[in-house]
Parts: sequence; structure tokens; C-alpha cells
Amino acid sequence: MRMASQASKRILVVTHEAGASCGRVGAALTAGGYDLVCCRPFVGEALPAAVQDYAGVIVLGGRMSSNDEHLDYIRAELQWIPAVLSAGKPYLGICLGAQLLARVLGAGVARHPHGLHEIGFTRIRPTAAGLGHFPSPMHFYQWHGEGFDVPRGAELLAAGDVFANQAFRFGKAFGLQFHPEVTESILERWTRDGRDLELPGAIRDRDAHFEGSRRYDGAIAAWLGQFLDDWVGLERAAV
Repeated sequence: MRMASQASKRILVVTHEAGASCGRVGAALTAGGYDLVCCRPFVGEALPAAVQDYAGVIVLGGRMSSNDEHLDYIRAELQWIPAVLSAGKPYLGICLGAQLLARVLGAGVARHPHGLHEIGFTRIRPTAAGLGHFPSPMHFYQWHGEGFDVPRGAELLAAGDVFANQAFRFGKAFGLQFHPEVTESILERWTRDGRDLELPGAIRDRDAHFEGSRRYDGAIAAWLGQFLDDWVGLERAAV
């Protein structure tokens, strides 16, 4: 990953749960010279108005829904994300962050019609528009029960078998349904309870989640470095 310039080395990270971590994504950005600045609207922290002070914005996942507008912070994020897009800042939405982006762009977010979930490593495949970002099919970690429609004017970059829409791009904004940030320590925390692994569609064998991590981590790490370089590089190229 290319080193960040001194003029634009801060990445804003919006989280939705205590203990949330950028994992592999944060480690790669830090290694590339970026500083991560965390904002936790779920505990009342205000989303920054001066988005021009950041090189990019990452919005992570969470157990809540992008449709939960009864939650003050979800409503606030839906109202704030358009300012990020208008400022031309690179936006990366992961799982819930992607679903929030989809909603802001006018697309729907809903549960699977048969009540299925994706929990565990699953295979996604690039679309013709996504070959520059996903040169070949890959396995990524998933943890969700809702999916997004592709917004009007956006490009679908990757597709899956259970939830068809896995990644999209709208200008400098990317929405990823899957979790490239996941490390084994994150897996340990997420799977510890075990009850979610009983949900329809989930991979129930906890050991299989860690086996998948060992099998696919190398390919994901190699992909992520290039993806993040392209993502943040969009901002530097525009300066």
C-alpha cells in the first residue's frame, strides 16, 4: 500500500458497537501511514461536520438495521452520509455501512425472502464491472441477515448465491456486504456465544469459521492491500 501524504492522513471510522474493530482494514491503513479517528454515534458522539478534514470515511457493521430510524444515531447517519458524498470523500461501508449507503442512495435494504442468513465464509464472484476490483471469485467472511438492492447509478461489482448483491460502487463510495476486516481475534469474539450460528443459512460448526480463516486469510490480505490503495488513492488522484 502506498504511504499517505501528510496533508491527508486521517481516516474517520464510524462504529456501532462497543469493542468494534477495524481489524485487518485498520492494520493495513495504519501500515500505509494513516491515522484512524473513531466516532461512536451510538453513545452520543456527534458525527463531524468538517468531513473535508479526513482522507476518507469508513462505516462499520453492527447488529442493528439501516431501517432502524427509531434509533437516533441511525437516523443521524442517514442524514450525514450525503454530506460525505457531496464533499467527494472516499466512503467505505462494510455490512451495515454498505446498507446505510444503499439507503441514502435510494435503494432498499431487506431480509432474505426465505429468512436466510450469511454467517461464515462464502464465495463471491466479480461482475464484468467489478473485474478491476475482484479479478477472480474469492471467499470472504459474512455476518448478516439483511441485504441491499443496488442503487440507481451504482455499479454492482460482486455477486453471491444467497444474497445476490455483495459489493457496489457509486463514484468514490464503495459498499461491501462482507467483512474484509475480520481476523481470528474478531472471529473468536463474534462466534463465542454460538447462538447466531444456529440461524438459518449460518455455518453451524464453529471450527469451520476458523478453518476458513486459515484457508482464505492470505488471499484476502493480498486483495485488501490493493483495494484500499485504490480506494484512498481515488482521493489523492483528485487533488
